[in-house]
Amino acid sequence: MTMLVLPQELTQRQATVCLRALVQDLASLPGPEAVVDASPLNRFDSSALAVLLEFRRAALAQGKRFSTQGLPKRLADLAALYGVVELLAATPPTAPAPVN
Repeated sequence: MTMLVLPQELTQRQATVCLRALVQDLASLPGPEAVVDASPLNRFDSSALAVLLEFRRAALAQGKRFSTQGLPKRLADLAALYGVVELLAATPPTAPAPVN
């Protein structure tokens, strides 16, 4: 599976350029999934959430499933505070359902 990787820093200053690069790379992703690796992030603000959510919208518009991996705890906490953590789908949507 090919993943798109976020930079170490993603604040308002880098948001537009980062989003543009992610959307540009979206078309070349093979398969039905758009997975973003957020583990490199060590300096970010709420703009990182805005980038991920806008990229999610673009991926879904192209018929791809969206998920993230490696969300830093602080970013996951911020997403929970804003009520959008479920939209970031921290686990790939193709994971098998648990067996009862």
